[in-house]
Amino acid sequence: MQEMLSVRHELEALAIEYWHEVDANRGDKAHEFYTEDATFSTSLRTRQGHKEIQEFYQSRRQRGARLSLHIVQNFRIAKMQDKLACCNYILSLYAADGEPVLPSKAPIMIATVQETAERQPDRTWRYRDRTLTALFRDDTPTTG
Repeated sequence: MQEMLSVRHELEALAIEYWHEVDANRGDKAHEFYTEDATFSTSLRTRQGHKEIQEFYQSRRQRGARLSLHIVQNFRIAKMQDKLACCNYILSLYAADGEPVLPSKAPIMIATVQETAERQPDRTWRYRDRTLTALFRDDTPTTG
């Protein structure tokens, strides 16, 4: 039980760090959170491997000023096996084009996130796959 709690803490912290990287640094190093052959699926498309994930975040930065906050809630480990952990949580996305301070609105998307993290030889975790499934959205376009 103690090991499961420790792993849960590590993986929840990893998810929060990942989305902080996306929000604070516009995803400049987001690809480093994934394994080389990882899959990242959003509501719009799937990206495979470091190169495609890195290109996705580069294209977001090239669009111009954008403010985003990805809020992680209800994090849980659904399954653990050997060096793999399957996790899921709710992601609330607040985002709009422009510089702060922007008008306050409800989240533009609330999604479930399902991800598989793989323990690396150096004992860190990297994402093997991540899938975002929108449950609620407004008409604000996402960059996914």
